[in-house]
Amino acid sequence: MKKKAKGINPALEAAISRLLEEVMADETCSLTDKTKVLDRALKLEAIKQKADGDDWGAAFMDADEEDEK
Repeated sequence: MKKKAKGINPALEAAISRLLEEVMADETCSLTDKTKVLDRALKLEAIKQKADGDDWGAAFMDADEEDEK
C-alpha cells in the first residue's frame, strides 16, 4: 500500500500565492475580499509551521498517560 505524501500540496500553495498577488493588486476588490484571501494565506503558513515541527503535538501524551495504558 502506498503511503500518503506528507506536507502541503504544492499546487494548492501556488494557487493561494497567485490568488493573494492578484487580489491585492486588483483595485476593484473590496477590503473584505482582500482580507479573506490574506486569511487563507496566513492559515496556510500556520499549517506549514505545524507540519514542519517534528515534535509538534508530542506533549499531548505525557509520562503519566503512557503509564495508564
